[in-house]
Amino acid sequence: MKNLFSTVILTAFLVSVISCTQSSVFKSARPESVGMSSERLGRIDTMISSSIDSGWITGMVGFIARDGKIVYCKSFGYKDMEAKTPLKTDDIFRIASQSKAITSLAAMILFDEGKLLLDDPVSKYIPEFAHPVVLDKFNPADTTYTTIPAYREITIRDLLTHTSGIDYPKIGSENMKAIYDKNNIPVGFESRPLLLGDWMEKLGKLPLVHQPGLQFTYGLNSDLLGYIVEVISGMSLDQFMHERIFAPLGMNDTYFYIPEDKQGRLVKPYTENEMHKAIKWKDKTFDDVDVNYPLVKGTYYSGGAGLSSTIQDYAKFLQMMLNGGEYNGKRIISRKTVELMTSNQIGNLNEGQNKFGLGFEITTEEGQARLGVSKGSFSWGGFYGTAYWADPKEKLVCLLFGQQWPISHGEIGDKFRVLVYSALE
Repeated sequence: MKNLFSTVILTAFLVSVISCTQSSVFKSARPESVGMSSERLGRIDTMISSSIDSGWITGMVGFIARDGKIVYCKSFGYKDMEAKTPLKTDDIFRIASQSKAITSLAAMILFDEGKLLLDDPVSKYIPEFAHPVVLDKFNPADTTYTTIPAYREITIRDLLTHTSGIDYPKIGSENMKAIYDKNNIPVGFESRPLLLGDWMEKLGKLPLVHQPGLQFTYGLNSDLLGYIVEVISGMSLDQFMHERIFAPLGMNDTYFYIPEDKQGRLVKPYTENEMHKAIKWKDKTFDDVDVNYPLVKGTYYSGGAGLSSTIQDYAKFLQMMLNGGEYNGKRIISRKTVELMTSNQIGNLNEGQNKFGLGFEITTEEGQARLGVSKGSFSWGGFYGTAYWADPKEKLVCLLFGQQWPISHGEIGDKFRVLVYSALE
């Protein structure tokens, strides 16, 4: 009874139900008008509030749109637990790997314009990637290694599908983490005054973890893709995204480095203790990464991890994809290119139970059987506890944003997915 009472109080005082920014596409509507149940959507409130009560998380924002109509946009808990500052639906989150889909879109805009082909070798744009080699033997005692020649060069398609053999610093395979650490390759959360091109060119001289195209390996592919966008367009990735994606879509709160007048809206990051309860982020939480990287006047535009955004902004991007490349009268990309991006591009390889397109995980029939997310939905998430999916069959755009790593209670995201589909009439 006490827990129920505290949940009610928390919901009453800390749930912020704010009408999200409206446009000729996104408009708020009663759930029943698009075939969803208000009563059953209320179960999401209870689930998230209970998770906050349990100390698993400090705050979270949820967003659901169906058929272009916003039916759920709520914030729970705190942006800053120590200061007891309530979380708002327009607060800014580090979206980390959710940057990848936007970088993929940037590259596919160039594809749409005939400026690159998916099977172009990367070395066509960055000569340092000619004559790639693959890691053969590795000595962990002194990080020396031997290599064998790659049987072919890596391509733009390999980068978009994470099949290039490029691994990740900090979170990848043990051998490649050591090699990348020795060469100081950035992970993407960068506050130092570095330039993307310098480090991507250096990456070209390091070995691949496997032969190109043979397996799915999550890595720095989108960072490299972002640099290719810079080379082809003659613009920084920051400038290209602003002019070709953010401004046309009205994504006015999405940045690599947040301007001073909006920095107060950045959500505090949290981690967890040995009891899996949320606690304040510590300097040593993740390999000395400075989590205040969005607040500096930076120059390292990491296409794989560098963006920060609001849940409403990212929803516009997803709705544009769901609309076949158009949003609010602005066409960003062609319908057929959207189809390419959201279809299986890895053949018989797998990403868990699912497949991978050009920048998105694609739900398979096997994946649908797990939680009910429709086959053909496209999705991904971010390191700091953000996640999204878009469902073409049910015309859904769904996002759940937190700001915590690690988070042992992954069932929060799974329950959110279940509760979205249980609310469909």
